[in-house]
Amino acid sequence: MKTKREEWENTVAEEEGVKRQKMVEQSSPQLAFDNALLPLASYDDDDEDEEEDDGRRGWGRERVTNNSGKSAQNGHGYDEEGSEDEEDEGAIEGQGKHNRMVEVRRDCPYLDTVNRQVLDFDFEKFCSVSLSNLNVYACLVCGKYYQGRGRKSHAYTHSLEAGHHVYINLRTEKVYCLPDGYEVIDPSLDDIRYVLNPRFAREQVEQLDRNRQWSRALDGSDYLPGMVGLNNIKETDFVNVTIQSLMRVTPLRNFFLIPENYQHSKSPLVHRFGELTRKIWHARNFKGQVSPHEFLQAVMKASKKTFSNWCTV
Repeated sequence: MKTKREEWENTVAEEEGVKRQKMVEQSSPQLAFDNALLPLASYDDDDEDEEEDDGRRGWGRERVTNNSGKSAQNGHGYDEEGSEDEEDEGAIEGQGKHNRMVEVRRDCPYLDTVNRQVLDFDFEKFCSVSLSNLNVYACLVCGKYYQGRGRKSHAYTHSLEAGHHVYINLRTEKVYCLPDGYEVIDPSLDDIRYVLNPRFAREQVEQLDRNRQWSRALDGSDYLPGMVGLNNIKETDFVNVTIQSLMRVTPLRNFFLIPENYQHSKSPLVHRFGELTRKIWHARNFKGQVSPHEFLQAVMKASKKTFSNWCTV
């Protein structure tokens, strides 16, 4: 026969066990979705700005660990992309970012609003409102640059005010529909990605001088890759001549056409010259001329404004 004290101790132990079980379940929430066939992508959200206080920020960071652990265990229905949307460690420190499940669709109804005629990726990637170069998206309808895509971001606001819904992240090259927030996967957008970031295989580089073919811009004009015009930015004729001359030096050109050759370089000037080289030799440009604006900005910064006369416009 159990005494009343023993019965009381057993009851207390059972209640504590139930409480611990509830705490474990709450710390590892189950992810459930209405449509199991809906493709989703999971990654560290680069512009989630809905956290209102330090307490919620701490809760958000806790969910990063829990959700990522759960995704790794399940292994289906998710595309774990890590932190590829993180722009700058200093910029995101203390902001309480957390994993967010983003819907991926192939049937965006706004793709016919994309206007390639207004797209120009030759200029610096700064938000037209905040002038920040972190987490910048290009509106594929009007061509303007906006920061972020969260509910308080400039891109989100632009999508509501102007009715422009298709945006591309200028760093990750991912396309999103705003304000709905889903990612768009469609092969018809590949040409925009190639113009944003031209790519060359080593085999293509070796055949450049052997297979010279004319290309056609969106306006119907023909241009020869490698011999395109350079925009004149406040009397920069002498700079353009120098750039065109360097484009004719085959070993130098071949080196800069492959970003892997200088991927470990810490010099922005090196990377900007590589980008300019790839754009000049790109056979799928939307227009028959290229602007060296970003390269000139890099020259100004590397020379500590010794060469800065053209940068006042």
